Amino acid sequence: MKFAKTMCAVAIVALVGVSGMVQAEWKPTKPVEVIVHTGPGGGNDVLARAIAQMLEKEKLLPVRMNIINKPGGNGAVAAAAISEKKGDPHAIGLITTAWIANALTTAEAKVTLHDLTPVSGLLIEPALIVVRADSPFKTLKDFVEAAKAKPGTLKQSGGSITGRDNIVRQALQQKTGSRWAFVSFPGGGERIAALLGGHVDMMVIEPQEAGEQVRSGKMRVLAQIADKPLAAYPGVPSMKQAGYEVPLIPQMRGVMGPPEMPKDVLAYYEDLFAKLRQSASWKKYIEDNQFEDGHTNGADLDKLIKQIEKELRTQFQVIGIKTVR
Repeated sequence: MKFAKTMCAVAIVALVGVSGMVQAEWKPTKPVEVIVHTGPGGGNDVLARAIAQMLEKEKLLPVRMNIINKPGGNGAVAAAAISEKKGDPHAIGLITTAWIANALTTAEAKVTLHDLTPVSGLLIEPALIVVRADSPFKTLKDFVEAAKAKPGTLKQSGGSITGRDNIVRQALQQKTGSRWAFVSFPGGGERIAALLGGHVDMMVIEPQEAGEQVRSGKMRVLAQIADKPLAAYPGVPSMKQAGYEVPLIPQMRGVMGPPEMPKDVLAYYEDLFAKLRQSASWKKYIEDNQFEDGHTNGADLDKLIKQIEKELRTQFQVIGIKTVR
């Protein structure tokens, strides 16, 4: 009888041990690859490297992060690279709203965000409408009225026609009946140079890009494109305050995993980015760069992607951009 009780106790201990092993949390055992769609120095590359540094500083990740640059196709090449990592627990990617827009309008974009695993929303990027400091336009209304008076003569520098800068332009034109030209440039530096050089009259720009130009007296801010007032630009009106209540598509950045990411791996990364959000390093990064906190878990990121996709589809139809899916 005593022997039976002893064996029973041993069996219970063994079962507890096995159960503990089964329920053990997953953790990365080798460097995590972070795939981005820009080259070195591009927006997603800069963010990815900042995240890697913050995770190391805060001791939140037991391994290194390796940034993998996969530029091309406005996110299409990077999306395909993430998709090829199917089931790989040591690979994630950083996305932007551009990936959604590109998949809607480009048939060659074979992989969409719906083919990947939503992990975490990170942040929302506000924007500014700016002119040169010596511009005759003191307010957004000044610019819009001038564009209405002489249709097509004023110019705006920007990127892709499916990007936020052109969508803001089209929304303002639809609202006001004004017209001005859109000049597309491949890089942010070229867009800024075109404005400062007097080749265009206005641009939409991220606050961190505009900061130095504004402080040095080269740019004037006409309006903020932001849900919350930006502390660095007191007195600068929002679009609504400026008198133009138009639909604005959120410019978000988030994290996606490859297809068929195991549930315990997804839970690990969701927890990792939730912890990063609470860190002093992340809070300082958000404040210094004038971002808006956009943290979500994977399920809520999926909802946000679908919401943005719906809004983009509507805007593209309004302004005559053909969607392919």
